[in-house]
Amino acid sequence: MSRSPSFSAKPELSIKPDPESLKRWIHAFCIMRFDLEQGQLLEECYPPDCLSQEEEIEVSFNSFPDSVSQHHNRSSIHDCIFFFRFRRPKKNTEERDGSDRYLYGYVFNRQRHDERLKRGGEQKSVVILSHTPYSSVFRPLLQIIGPLYFDVGNKAIEHIAGYVSMWPAPVPGKLMELPIGNAMLKVNLPPAHSLPLENGIFYEESASSMAPLLPTNQSVPQGLFHDADLFGIYRGLLLQLWTLWELLLIGEPILIIAPTPPQCSEAVACLVSLVAPLFCSVDFRPYFTIHDPGFARLNSLREGDTFPPMVLGVTNLFFLKALRNIPHVVSVGTPAPNSNRVAFTSRSAGKLSVKPEGLGVQQLSLRRFSPTNLLNAVKLRRDGPLCLMTEHKEAVWTTYSAITKPDTSILNRLIDAGMSPRVEESMSVVNNEILRRHFLELTTNFLAPFGPYFQVNAPSDGSSPYVTPPALPSFGADEFLSNLSARGVGKFLSKRMKSNWPDLYRRFLRGPNFMPWFQRRRAVAEQEQRRLWRLARMKTDMRQITSQMNELEAVDSFNAIEKHISEEVKSRESKGGGGADSEGTFQKLKKDLQAVFSVLPRDMQQLLLLNPQRASLLQDPSELQ
Repeated sequence: MSRSPSFSAKPELSIKPDPESLKRWIHAFCIMRFDLEQGQLLEECYPPDCLSQEEEIEVSFNSFPDSVSQHHNRSSIHDCIFFFRFRRPKKNTEERDGSDRYLYGYVFNRQRHDERLKRGGEQKSVVILSHTPYSSVFRPLLQIIGPLYFDVGNKAIEHIAGYVSMWPAPVPGKLMELPIGNAMLKVNLPPAHSLPLENGIFYEESASSMAPLLPTNQSVPQGLFHDADLFGIYRGLLLQLWTLWELLLIGEPILIIAPTPPQCSEAVACLVSLVAPLFCSVDFRPYFTIHDPGFARLNSLREGDTFPPMVLGVTNLFFLKALRNIPHVVSVGTPAPNSNRVAFTSRSAGKLSVKPEGLGVQQLSLRRFSPTNLLNAVKLRRDGPLCLMTEHKEAVWTTYSAITKPDTSILNRLIDAGMSPRVEESMSVVNNEILRRHFLELTTNFLAPFGPYFQVNAPSDGSSPYVTPPALPSFGADEFLSNLSARGVGKFLSKRMKSNWPDLYRRFLRGPNFMPWFQRRRAVAEQEQRRLWRLARMKTDMRQITSQMNELEAVDSFNAIEKHISEEVKSRESKGGGGADSEGTFQKLKKDLQAVFSVLPRDMQQLLLLNPQRASLLQDPSELQ
């Protein structure tokens, strides 16, 4: 891997990084070195002292492949990029919130083989740590900073940090242009509804930005890791994608094993991207090692114990024995040439055969019947995932019976480019679009029956915008399933699912993904309803409405407006003052209060004016108290 040719470092134009601005994108840059005597070492961290000792250990163990690549040239360099995710230790015995709970590590690893060096080589990794899963940003950034560091050393880190600190704040769901030297990164960020809450606070999310509405603009990403190579990684398991989609949808524990960290981290990212636009609450680890604190807990689970909902990406075959009771195992990827794992043949694993004009369903792991193939299939099931200890195969081991049927029309649209790497890459882009569009449509239609529970209500014309807005429809799982079974799941899903499709909804409602998504979706709908009613209060002429009010309605409206004024004042005080919008809202509320006051009985008006603060609102329009 080489540095982007469009990038050139200009030390004379060095920019001093601003730590606070840098935090918006990056938590830290780390340089990790593998020492033969001491193991993994943190050699450099910028900004300094921003990691706890536990976090340093986590980053150290996750920043290197489990095994050295088998390149035996006298002097050769092997670069790879992958990423990991780990749960941060509790802060002052308190659980961290939202995006602060996990750190993502994006790794540029270089293995240099040289017989003149001790043990024949050395390893170093450049790591970008961030609270955000912005793989579309940090992968190309690593392609710049990784080779640059090995060219010019530690000053590359501060140089790149200076440019990053000048970037604007990230805007989820938008195309952003981020300058690095004379290069420009043009990246699409994942949408707000796919990201964890920022300290319990919502990003800007609109009611139309989340399922169950199918987006009209397909160029905008609808979930995490929209840039992951879904077709390239799961090319040998395309018929199994619908099973994997269901397993992640209902939150089943999945172990993904691959020969290398780039392959296993990409496989996990692809799987997470399948359930877009659903917010994924399953704990996913793109690259998981035996040194992770969570491994001891998983390793202690006995037969019959329930595994927590998670997706683990691993390369160490030891996990096959240590986690032998995990119910779903997926093996993907191809071992590198000269690897100590035996590469499989297309005959034994059902790899795709070459056909330039397209991929027929008959080619996708559907081997023609023969006694040899039958025996191999029986042996594969009998031996289970432990057969990977001797020979790597692409396969899925699960007892789960999928309800969703593979869509053969989608598979027949996929294109096989043959052996040309350049054409292969461009065709993967096309195939990824086809697959991702299909699973986006599948997930969106699956979530569509929940739409009525997010239906917002705006005030009708001529009605007071100060009455209490109606609550959103209440939700009950049993009632939902009963109504859905009675009316059906819709034409799109009914053609693609078996008759026991209510079981999938039942599992989804019990799984870890439903409630966080549902509660967040409801909160966004409630937020949208409050916005509509606030807008109505600004547009409604209360003088026309008050003429039709009886005394009780007028009193209720007066109290409601007074409450809104109090909330507006508190909001202004908490923000240290208000802008033009806040001032306009406040003045409109005062006018509405005066309009309602004018129709109240005289004796009630006099009683209300005994309160000096209220009297100032009713008599002096310039006073703000």
